[in-house]
Formats: sequence, C-alpha cells, structure tokens
Amino acid sequence: MPVTPTRRRRDAGQAFPLYIVAVGGLLFLALAFFAVGQAAATRNGAQTAADAAALAAGQKYRELLRKGVLDGLRDGSYRTDPTAWEELLNGRGIDSGAACESAGWFAGRNDARLSGSGCTPDSWPTSFAVEVITNDPVGDSVIPTTSTKHASAEATSVVGSRCTLDPASDDDTGGTDDKGGKEGDGGKGGKDDDAPVNLTCDGKRWKLDPRHLTELPDAADLFSVRLAH
Repeated sequence: MPVTPTRRRRDAGQAFPLYIVAVGGLLFLALAFFAVGQAAATRNGAQTAADAAALAAGQKYRELLRKGVLDGLRDGSYRTDPTAWEELLNGRGIDSGAACESAGWFAGRNDARLSGSGCTPDSWPTSFAVEVITNDPVGDSVIPTTSTKHASAEATSVVGSRCTLDPASDDDTGGTDDKGGKEGDGGKGGKDDDAPVNLTCDGKRWKLDPRHLTELPDAADLFSVRLAH
C-alpha cells in the first residue's frame, strides 16, 4: 500500500517530540558531565592549596630550625644546653606559630583559606596537618547545590633531620701544653669548649667551627620536608 503525503506528515509529527526528548536528555547529560568536571577542578584546586600550605609550613619551620641550630653555635648554648640544641638538630623545639602563619598565607595565594582545625603541628615526628577550603564555590550548573558548594582538602608535611652529630676527633681539640692538658682548656686535659662541631648530613660532612662560622649548610642540607601520603 503506497504511503501518502498525509501519512508521512503524520509520522513525522509523531516522531518530532521523541527527537526533542532525546536531544534534551543528551543536553542534560552533557551539562551534568560539565558540572562533574567543574567539581573535580575545584577539588583539585583545593588539594593543590592544601599541599602548598602544608609544604610552606614545613619549609618555614625548617628555616627556623636552621637559625636555631646556628644561633646555638654562636651563643654557646650547644655546650651549655646540649640536650635542647640536639633537639633542634633532630627537627624539634621551635615554636610553630610562624610556620602555621606561612601555611595560611600560601593557602590564600591559591584561592583558599585554612578551615576546620586549620594548621595542627605535631612534634613526634615534627609535622603540620593542614585543612583548607576554597574561597569560591564550584559555580552554577544543572546541579543546584554546586552554586554554594565549596571544596575542601587536607595535607600533611613532615620535617625530618638529615644529620647526625659525629664525635669530636683529636684534630678538633687543641694541642698538648706543657702541663699535659689540651691547649685552650686551662691544662685540665678536657675538651676545648670551642671545638668544631662535626655533622654528617646525607653522607656529606660539615665541620662547623663556632669561632669561624663561614661555610654554613642551608636549611635543606640540614632538614628534609615532604608530604605525607
């Protein structure tokens, strides 16, 4: 039976709503995938901010540790209070306030801010746990909640010592005087108070002479900073 023009128009008219529904469904799926992509991008941005903030805290703390170690050599506290000085060398004993301030600053540089517990230091081992939330929400999409949804993330950095304190060698003390003691110790045969301090840091030897602190290790020579996963 031949198909008449009227029947063709009727069939086309019936199919048109189906095309509209199909196109609408595909468009919705595309927008939904776009919303998921927006959320993932925002989440990645939050994680980047958290990582940067945690590393910034660890690196600031590392700088303060180096200063403490070298100040101890300059003012003699490595001798008068060796336990506290060795704690510094082991990566502990500095106030963490400035480190957490640095974490907040770097979070801001990455369009985020500290949230929740913010920056939590721990000294065994020395670490900084950071929580951040993005300043901006995911944005408008076909999913209503994304317009007010912010992404959050956490990261932790760990500060570790690279160095061990080596025992003093004979070359690090003064020569023998006519009283049988060491030069510079008043003839008592004791260790020279200003004898150099020997460190081995990841296989590299450092000889730090408190009287001539010239060639000094950098903070990265003394301490490592890494993200904990």
